[in-house]
Amino acid sequence: MTRRIQPFAVYSDGNGNIFENPKLFAAGRSGDKVYPLYLDEMIPLPYGSELFELPGRKLLGYTRKGELIESNNGIACAAFIAPAHTQLSIAAWLNTPNAPVLPLYAYTAVGWYNGQFYVPAIRIDPDIRQDCENFNQKVIISRGKELKKQHPNNRLIHHLVDNCAFTYLCPAARNFVMNRWEAPLPISPTCNARCVGCISKQDKDESPVHESQHRLTFVPSVDEIVEVAVPHLNTAPNPVVSFGQGCEGEPLMQWELIRDSIKAIRAKTSKGIINLNTNGSKPEAVEELFKAGLNSIRVSMNSAQEKWYNLYIRPVNFSQANAIESLKIARKYNAWSSINYFVMPGITDTIDEYEALKRIIATAKINMIQWRNFNIDPDWLFNRIEFNGQGEPVGVKNIMNQIRKEYPWVYFGYFNPPENIIRQYQFKQ
Repeated sequence: MTRRIQPFAVYSDGNGNIFENPKLFAAGRSGDKVYPLYLDEMIPLPYGSELFELPGRKLLGYTRKGELIESNNGIACAAFIAPAHTQLSIAAWLNTPNAPVLPLYAYTAVGWYNGQFYVPAIRIDPDIRQDCENFNQKVIISRGKELKKQHPNNRLIHHLVDNCAFTYLCPAARNFVMNRWEAPLPISPTCNARCVGCISKQDKDESPVHESQHRLTFVPSVDEIVEVAVPHLNTAPNPVVSFGQGCEGEPLMQWELIRDSIKAIRAKTSKGIINLNTNGSKPEAVEELFKAGLNSIRVSMNSAQEKWYNLYIRPVNFSQANAIESLKIARKYNAWSSINYFVMPGITDTIDEYEALKRIIATAKINMIQWRNFNIDPDWLFNRIEFNGQGEPVGVKNIMNQIRKEYPWVYFGYFNPPENIIRQYQFKQ
């Protein structure tokens, strides 16, 4: 029998240096369940990933005798893995008293073996649109400045260039500047949800974390939107334009603007995919958008179970049932439908969650699951939604494999697909 290889645990010295601990093997966890990590379930740390030290947290690892212990040597670490990759285990640590809540990133377990870092993850999408090596910021800055000169009065273009591409290094905005793949169309400063881990708005009176980026402060005009979308759809390779971005609230709060913009775009070009990233809160509005020419929809869900959905999303005057109905409407119009599924080992990989996800797939006949890493401190999340490890975790990979087996038509990925993917996979079921 072949011996399974265990990578070493890693820790930070608090000064930006990370070391392996040759006395401890790496540990991962799903919810509160901690377990050893093995190299055959891991991949080399993807290029473009980042390593974080976790203040106020002690390293947990396994001795050669298989005993789980805490280490007083250094600070626990985690990986923030590059886009297109899905985490299978979160990092294991022990909180010390008054440990600060972690910022809004994903915290994947990490280990060290034979000269390199490894993470429990898979590449879920082969699309290279956000691979780090494809971005040259000097070129992006030059092209972005030229775009602003060409469109001095277009507030949306200036927002995408200055705020998104230059300040936050948003991959979608940078791809817009580079005239390729998927371009963002943020339009809504307001939202009808109060998501615990919202990356563009946090209530300073109730939240210990800061939003990751500033939210859009204006509503663009139809002309401003068309000026972004039409050239991109006409000239970019595999073009997609998407309403609903991390730098805005809920786009359906401006659904009439979206409707009018889609009509104006389609009056000028039939090329590419017009997509909507949304919470799906207004099914009647979604239907109007499909009538206008919307091609695809992606609905965000932290959980397929209504209880955990409500406690995280905190919807205002809508329900998870509305979100599912919006997915059903996509099917009615033979359009592409996805769920933006926030992967949190310990919740995502429980049997109850799996059964709930199956019901959504069967009911809405979705085309795709985008397996996205949940950007939030796991312990803060579990505490806020009062999740106490209900159900034994069976592993994210096992859930994926079972979904593939039972629903072979469901496409797995990370990004909103272009037209060639949609044509290839849309009617497989």
